[in-house]
Amino acid sequence: MERIALFIDGANVYAAAKRLGWNFDHRKILEHFAGYGVLYNAFYYTAVPLPMDDKQKRFIDALTYMGYTVRTRPLRENTDEHGDTHRRASLDIEIVTDLLTTSERFDTAVLLTGDGDFERPVEVLRARGKRVVVASIPEMTSYELRNAADGYVDFKDIREQVERPGYRLPSEGGRGSEPRGTETRPFYTSAALTDADDR
Repeated sequence: MERIALFIDGANVYAAAKRLGWNFDHRKILEHFAGYGVLYNAFYYTAVPLPMDDKQKRFIDALTYMGYTVRTRPLRENTDEHGDTHRRASLDIEIVTDLLTTSERFDTAVLLTGDGDFERPVEVLRARGKRVVVASIPEMTSYELRNAADGYVDFKDIREQVERPGYRLPSEGGRGSEPRGTETRPFYTSAALTDADDR
């Protein structure tokens, strides 16, 4: 049986869920992608506020209970030249480290993100004989990443298998709700959305 490893960019997946207007059931995500073979491991990467609030702690505890290995980094606040405060944290290094250091233990990596920064690590994995499947939504997936991967899964195509029923997120598709600067966003973007979130 093919050995599967799952790598979830939490902020990217949550941003996709906001665009779609429906949320993911992370247990169902595990079950769905485990159907590709035998699940070796599942990693979930998320930024957390410090101090961590109860909601975030419960979320991380639930993921751990489901079987995820959760990697976290603290959200850091930065103020730009206009005086606007932004909270962000990048877990790209953690994701790349786990992708490459655990590669001997899986045959296929399923990477839930659309971030073009992962193009080169994906190419490295394929050079090692690994198969890489990227899952996201087209409007948030860089062309370079999609081109580098062996396969692509559109979240819209697996909604029935991975949706958390009865739990809706406010859609970003409605009039007047698009984030500033996305009105002319192309079908493919060269990087994932940059607005930080707590998942």
